[in-house]
Amino acid sequence: MMRKSEVLAAEAVSCLNKALCHLKDIWEEIGIPEDQRLQRTNVVKNHIKNLLDMMIKEEETLKQRLVSSIQTCRAEMEKLCLELHLSAFEEENGLSMLQEEKNIRTRVEALTKEKSQRMEQLKALLEQDQDLCDILCSMPYGIAPDSVPSLEQLENFRQHIANQDAEKAKRYAEFMELKKQIILYMEELDHIPETSFEKDVVCEDEDSFCLSRDNITALKLLLCQLEERKAENEAMCESQREKIQQLWNRLQVPQEEREAFNQHMVTSKKRNLEALRAEVQRLEELKLLNICNVTDAIRSEIAVFWEKCFFSTDQRQAFAPYFSDDFNEELLALHDAEIQRLKQHFEDHKELFNGVQKWEESWRLFLELEKKATDPTRFTNRGGNLLKEEKQRSELQKNLPKLEKKLKAQIDVWESEQGREFLVNGQKFLQYVEEQWELHRMEKEKEKLERHLKKSKQTEEEMLYGTVVRTPTKRRLLGTTTPNKSRKTPTARTPGSSKPPHPRIHGCNKENEAQLKGNALCGALQTPPCPQRNFSVASVASTYSEFVRDFINTESVQSRETCPRPLTPRSSTTS
Repeated sequence: MMRKSEVLAAEAVSCLNKALCHLKDIWEEIGIPEDQRLQRTNVVKNHIKNLLDMMIKEEETLKQRLVSSIQTCRAEMEKLCLELHLSAFEEENGLSMLQEEKNIRTRVEALTKEKSQRMEQLKALLEQDQDLCDILCSMPYGIAPDSVPSLEQLENFRQHIANQDAEKAKRYAEFMELKKQIILYMEELDHIPETSFEKDVVCEDEDSFCLSRDNITALKLLLCQLEERKAENEAMCESQREKIQQLWNRLQVPQEEREAFNQHMVTSKKRNLEALRAEVQRLEELKLLNICNVTDAIRSEIAVFWEKCFFSTDQRQAFAPYFSDDFNEELLALHDAEIQRLKQHFEDHKELFNGVQKWEESWRLFLELEKKATDPTRFTNRGGNLLKEEKQRSELQKNLPKLEKKLKAQIDVWESEQGREFLVNGQKFLQYVEEQWELHRMEKEKEKLERHLKKSKQTEEEMLYGTVVRTPTKRRLLGTTTPNKSRKTPTARTPGSSKPPHPRIHGCNKENEAQLKGNALCGALQTPPCPQRNFSVASVASTYSEFVRDFINTESVQSRETCPRPLTPRSSTTS
């Protein structure tokens, strides 16, 4: 099947033939000679040929333009793909030259538009980056401003800008917080900005401040300096207040005068410090006029700290100015130095002193409860105090050795660090503890001996003069004795506890058991009489002295065996 272009070409040839035939007929009718017909036909041929040549030339020119355009667009497209970091454009096969040129030209226009958009985005990002660099004093982002960025580069650049924005917001917030604190400290210190940096921080607009890392570091350093100055100021104010309080107490300044000065006893600004210093100066001058009273007041404080630090008599007498009556400035200065030394000594060893104080309080309470435990009238109590006291005594009995062990460990560490002995009342603490336990044991032995002597004397009198019938009380010690039935000896056990008592206390409580046994065996209504009483009065009278002597020796040996000595203190070490 012929194409339309071929049909049109055939029609053009047919039209040309018809036109020539028509011209030939006209020439014949006119009678134009053959040679002129030939000449005219040649003119027609040349005219048609020139026309066709011109048309062919125009089409050839069009073809050349298309070829040139295709080459130019293809080169431009390759360049754009390279700049835009895109893959090469794949052309379709079988396309005409005109369609190929159109496709390539359209692709080039799209790539050119993409390039233009990327460059505009790059320009905007560069402007933002420059602004952030100016504010943060940072280096610009590493990208060439005249090259076409890839999509990945643009995305990375955007992320960088976002990070810079976040960093700017963070630094700005940090700057505002630091500025707020700096202004507050400056107001408290009555400090006026002096350096150009301080003026930029306090006086200039916040948006104009350069948020560089160096500036933020400088702000923190300035804040630290102001904090240190404030702390120093507060420390100096506190020191001045302590001096003022001491001088007020020593000089017995009236309360009305103190209250009038209270505004400077709370805040610690520069003007407060100046007022405090002036007050100290005034009170020091007043102190010199009242040396005697002030010295006596300091001596009272020294005596309190002597007690707190458990100073011995020798240690107290070592401070000879305490006993001097020659009141002068030098004596007052010595007392001032001594009270400061004692305060520092107490603070340095406060934990140990508090531990010793706790032990002494627990020891005194333990002795009181021990004394109550030997009081026969305690069984008449109906308020439940007996059970409470016994429970409390049991706890002290258990906790005292633990406290002593803890204090021993602390003292060992202290002596190792200090290279000297830790003394309480002039002697080593554990030696002091041992002496207290020894005194307690001796006191218990003494009480036991007195009870046994009294019991023996009573037995002798009963043997000499007969037994006195006693009226039984409503509430006996451990219940009424039944004839021909042995009574169980009570054991010293803490109510509600199955643990044995501390060895120190257990040994020292045996005399209580002996007393209970003796009381039970010597009741007024006992029947039948004890077999031991089947001896003469004369034999009792003649051997009583020997009985007492042998009993004392026997009890002393038993007491030493049953009441173990406390832990021997560690020998002093010197580092």
